[in-house]
Amino acid sequence: MSGKRILMIVGDFGEDYEIMVPFQALLAVGHTVHAVCPDKTAGDSIATSIHDFEGQQTYSEKRGHNFALNATFAEVDPARYDALVIPGGRAPEYLRLNAKVVEIVQHFFAQAKPVAAICHGPQILAGAGVLKGRTCAAYPACKPEVELAGGVYADIPIDGAVTDGNLVSAPAWPAHPAWIAQFLKVLGTSISHSELSKAA
Repeated sequence: MSGKRILMIVGDFGEDYEIMVPFQALLAVGHTVHAVCPDKTAGDSIATSIHDFEGQQTYSEKRGHNFALNATFAEVDPARYDALVIPGGRAPEYLRLNAKVVEIVQHFFAQAKPVAAICHGPQILAGAGVLKGRTCAAYPACKPEVELAGGVYADIPIDGAVTDGNLVSAPAWPAHPAWIAQFLKVLGTSISHSELSKAA
């Protein structure tokens, strides 16, 4: 089976792991991933941030890597993509103000295409008005936004994920194994493991 064409919407100070890990993991299993950011073109970079859980009342934040974009936002036609990934971090709070970002998200839901959102990513979904009646996990501080948008907040462990139809969501980067596995299932991606024969 040929790989899917996946769009990833990112922005400055998106969460480092939540951008890097799914981007690389999806490429590794044979999918095409185009990472885009409003007002930026292929070859530009965004600054990421690292959010960690170090015992305070909320996560700490540190400067992460520079992440190179491999596609141009202005050229995005969502009809040409099979799925969408929305990482978390600080970027979603302002990306949801971009009219084209909202239109892109609405396209994927209208066409029931696979969508993966994590951490603060559901802020974009709430802003796009696509959560009504949908079960969605998010960083706990985003619970009011999920519920005010008509969604059902999934109160699950920080390393858990939930699938509701075409939407796969999770609270934060510790959930990557569950989140990516569930997203691959929704994409129809199967990975087989063969045991090496033991030498005599």
